[in-house]
Amino acid sequence: MATQAGRRWAVVTAAGGTVFIAAGAFWLSFTALADLARRSGIEAGQAWAWPLIVDGIIVVATVAVVALAGHRQAWYPWVLLAAGAVVSVTANAIHAVVAADADVPAVLAASVAAVPPLVLLAITHLTVILTRPTPATASDLSAEPPTAPVAVSGHAVMPSVSTAAVSRGEGREAAVLLREEEGWSNKQIARHLGVHPSTVGRWFARPALTGPDSEETT
Repeated sequence: MATQAGRRWAVVTAAGGTVFIAAGAFWLSFTALADLARRSGIEAGQAWAWPLIVDGIIVVATVAVVALAGHRQAWYPWVLLAAGAVVSVTANAIHAVVAADADVPAVLAASVAAVPPLVLLAITHLTVILTRPTPATASDLSAEPPTAPVAVSGHAVMPSVSTAAVSRGEGREAAVLLREEEGWSNKQIARHLGVHPSTVGRWFARPALTGPDSEETT
């Protein structure tokens, strides 16, 4: 328990630090891009919208990349993320070259100006990862009810029923017994029976426990 509390505080502290750094990087990039927009002919009252669009797409695309990880549609937010990062870094570097003092080398000015958008890109991704729910650890699973045998169809069946047992309809009957006699949740039942929680929900939504369907055998 102490280890879990320490890990939770570490995540909270890291997430708070990343948000603070991301805010600073966004502000530096925002002011530079807003000034570049004014220098490019956009009115002062509208110049703030341009950096908001450029850097905003980095934040939104980063969140989308993490949310769609492993999905086929993840390529699109990756394209938006790359495009937004290229535009932001290039625009910050151009502004630094235009606005820097004459005695400052252009390469140095551009390199310094490119840091905030790159940090914004990296720190936003880190913030999203830190704020995602962590998977259940071994210590979390140990707190679940013991996997004692339950009686199904006249014989003992372990809670972790095999796929073959589910195909014979025993999984649905075991789920009812685990719910009524052990008080287990749908998530716990699904984990031990090797099925999806939605399948367990459909089992309990039916008025009668008849034969299995095709979805339960997948």
